[in-house]
Amino acid sequence: MANTAQLLRRQSSRDIILKSQKSIDQLELREMRGRLVPKEHHGSGTHHHHHTTHHHQPMYGATNQAFLGDAFDESTELEPDAFGAEASTSKSKAELAAAVSATVEAQQEDIVEGEKEGEERESWDNKIMFLLATIGYAVGLGNVWRFPYLAQKNGGGAFLVPYFIMLCIQGLPIFYLELAVGQRLRKGAIGVWSQVSPYLGGIGISSAVVSYIVALYYNTIIAWCLIYLLHSFESPLPWADCPTRLYANYTYDHEPECVASSPTQFYWYRTTLQCSESVNEPENFNYHMAISLIVSWFLVYICMVQGITSSGKIVYMTAIFPYVVLIIFFFRGITLKGASEGVAHLFTPRWETLLDPVVWLEAGTQIFFSLGLAFGGLIAFSSYNPANNNCYRDAILVSLTNCGTSMFAGVVVFSVIGFKATSTFDRCNEERESLLSQNKTTNLPVCDLQKELANSASGTGLAFIIFTEAINQFPGAQIWAVLFFLMLFTLGIDSQFGTLEGVVTSLVDMKLFPNLPKEWIVGGLCFSCCLISMCFANGAGSYIFQLMDSFAGNFPLLIIALFECLSISYIYGVRRFSDDIEMMTGSRPGLYWMICWKYLSPCAMITILIASFYQLLTEGSSYPAWIAAKGMTDKLEWPHWCIVIAFVLILSSILWIPIVAILRLCGIKVVEDSDPAWFPVAELKEVHGIVPHEPTEIERTVFCFNMDGTEGMCCPKYGLPEKSLEEEE
Repeated sequence: MANTAQLLRRQSSRDIILKSQKSIDQLELREMRGRLVPKEHHGSGTHHHHHTTHHHQPMYGATNQAFLGDAFDESTELEPDAFGAEASTSKSKAELAAAVSATVEAQQEDIVEGEKEGEERESWDNKIMFLLATIGYAVGLGNVWRFPYLAQKNGGGAFLVPYFIMLCIQGLPIFYLELAVGQRLRKGAIGVWSQVSPYLGGIGISSAVVSYIVALYYNTIIAWCLIYLLHSFESPLPWADCPTRLYANYTYDHEPECVASSPTQFYWYRTTLQCSESVNEPENFNYHMAISLIVSWFLVYICMVQGITSSGKIVYMTAIFPYVVLIIFFFRGITLKGASEGVAHLFTPRWETLLDPVVWLEAGTQIFFSLGLAFGGLIAFSSYNPANNNCYRDAILVSLTNCGTSMFAGVVVFSVIGFKATSTFDRCNEERESLLSQNKTTNLPVCDLQKELANSASGTGLAFIIFTEAINQFPGAQIWAVLFFLMLFTLGIDSQFGTLEGVVTSLVDMKLFPNLPKEWIVGGLCFSCCLISMCFANGAGSYIFQLMDSFAGNFPLLIIALFECLSISYIYGVRRFSDDIEMMTGSRPGLYWMICWKYLSPCAMITILIASFYQLLTEGSSYPAWIAAKGMTDKLEWPHWCIVIAFVLILSSILWIPIVAILRLCGIKVVEDSDPAWFPVAELKEVHGIVPHEPTEIERTVFCFNMDGTEGMCCPKYGLPEKSLEEEE
């Protein structure tokens, strides 16, 4: 779809060429009308009475770079015989362009002096960069190490039924909502929800807090990947065999703890994590882990310090490389013995599981967290887009790409797991036959291929234990290990960009540190996270990680997303939100999307929250602790101090929502009111030919739309003021 400002500049170009006799002052005026919009008093929105400028504050230029460019870059639009010769046309065009550009820039500097810096906003260099950054943010480690486990555990192919149903009624609508609201209001999460209503500023603060907490522990995974990536260059791989121990009588033997478990388990729990036997026993400081955490935070800082322009370019590598590695592993995996059994085990449907409510709960939870909703990162990313970007198409494309990646990763993972299970099954049969050949009929090993296939793990266990054990059996295992852990590293770091971007954008928009440049804010965030993350560099560090992952990155996000949906549906108003989307994209959201925003999505999230709390209260919560004497993990209940920390983490994220609203009612402003961002309302309506929407009978019945423009169960009086098309024209 053509850029609005470009269309206006094309018209200006034609006018200049056809009416070249006009003075330079007239040309300047025409150019400024195409590029500038007035800003009203009191932050009441963009006003477009161009002929009554005495009512307005000075005129501000388009801050998004996608709206800026050479005013005369469309040479094909010019008539070559306007001056009788193409050469003279080009020369006149260049002279006029230079004169107009210089004069407009000079006048803009005079007009917005002292305020232009605050009005400027970064922008994506191109649409591909935005899509790659958003895909990289949404597609993360959960697609590779959680979806395959959930699918095989919860009914195989049957799991796809609740998975896609929850995608349609919860994942896609909220994803679409966040992209659209960020693009329309052109601020970070705090600025957006404060704009919707001053009483809702707490939603943005909650998003920023939970993003900070999640980024704090999520970077630990990147540190683990760096450790494994570094050791992947060793030959043989350090997790391929058990280490040896020197005894007092100068004899060597394999480490008993490793023999009792496996080389990959021992390397993960004892060498990498240096696990203690419970969360109450932190034991020694893990220097290797501490160094890796410092390096990983430094890499995140380097990638983000220049803002989205820099990190956007990095996503060309971080977003594309995981797909390259997945494709390589796919072709390697399907050629392995047992790959077909592994894939069949993943997708063979067990329809009886659909009657289990836990399956639906886990499908909804996986969709929600897989898309990265409620962090504020999507709102921040979309706020840098052109105002006429098709956010609907982006939401569909990124969401389907995310789900397609999950299924493709499932095929890759279970083709390799099928190979590992088949190898174990064959060795078991060989041992059994060997014992039978020796006429031994007691204590025979039981060989079960389906049991081996089901013996997969979720999360870190799948990546650092199960998959590495399979890679050990590949020829050229070092190459495959390097590719695998480099893929995990890139998957993790570009999700980290989006998570931290939500925090950074919110801090910048709130102007908490108005005298600090953005790179200092990024540096402060990364440094503070690096210091706090040292709590993961000890024997109990992995247990603290699991505690934060189970609570801090779980319930708060669901609650925040619920309030986002309710705020748009019942405060801002579904009708006004649909008008905004129609103005930006040229097409109005269908009835389905409005029903999801107002009814289905909130109900789905409330159901998941209630079911999750019920499950937590009835079944409790535990963590797998490594027991060295047994060479295996054992389930332990969280101690009371961990439960207290879990509640503190949850409440520190979500309490901002009621606190900000209550303080606002008392006249105390936690989030200062800010003027609406520049937005070309009249230009977009003119380009798309928008006319006031007449509510249909279904809309009036289902959504309580009234003929006077109000909406049932809505109070759209705290956000941007609604104006009729006649008023704005």
